[in-house]
Order: sequence, then C-alpha cells, then structure tokens
Amino acid sequence: MPLHLVKLCVGAASIDDLAAWQQARVAELRQADPRARIFHTTFQTPKRQQELLSGGSLYWVIKGAIQVRQRILGFGEGVKDNGQACCLIELDDPLVPVRSLPRRAFQGWRYLTHEDAPGDLGGAGPRGVDQMPDTLRRELAALGLI
Repeated sequence: MPLHLVKLCVGAASIDDLAAWQQARVAELRQADPRARIFHTTFQTPKRQQELLSGGSLYWVIKGAIQVRQRILGFGEGVKDNGQACCLIELDDPLVPVRSLPRRAFQGWRYLTHEDAPGDLGGAGPRGVDQMPDTLRRELAALGLI
C-alpha cells in the first residue's frame, strides 16, 4: 500500500487557483530548463520516501478541506529563495480532485495512510464531478451529496 503526504495549500482559494499558480511557476522554470517539473519545497525531508514513491500522492488542503492530490514522482535537494536548504518534492502535473475531507490547520506536512486518504472524484466526460466548478463541488460536498 502506498503512503501519502498531506499539506496545507496556503494562499489558494480553490483548485483552480493552485493550478494557475503551478502553471505559471513551471512556465517560468521552463524558460531556464525545458525539462523543469512542478515541485514543492519543504524544510523537513520525509524519512519514508520508498513508501511515498510506491504510488503515493501529495494531498492538498484548501480552505480547510483536502480537495485535490498530485502523484509524487521523486525527491531532491534544493535551496529556498532565502538560501536555506530544503527538500524538493517532485509532483506530477495533473491535479486530481478528491472527495472533500475536512482537515484542521497544521504546520509542515503529515503522512496519510492509503486507508485514510479520500477517494478520487470520478466521472467520465465533460459532465463528471471532477469537471464541476470548485464552488459547486464544495457546496455539494457540504450537503453530503458527493
């Protein structure tokens, strides 16, 4: 069973906000290196990397609920803008909406077992739940309909 990480997505009000920020960031990075990928920086390096790399994802908490995930592709060493060493968590491009799961604020990241991770929102075609606007999806989740 894969292991996952859960992390607060500070500054994003929706999945669309996160997607727009990541697209802008990777476009900026690709000006210097066409092979650049999406990554997240963190001070603490996960000790259970092998479990995370066996199909694990980074689950993003947006507005007090886990709402979306990205598959973890790898780890590396980096330096933050302020010069401090950090861990780079390389992420797959697609953002996969998941069933909303309330989550209180915390610092850093936390491990999330596969059993406790919310399921993906499925749906084929343009009318699937994963294609709904964030606000509608949150309202339906609050009503317990998805």
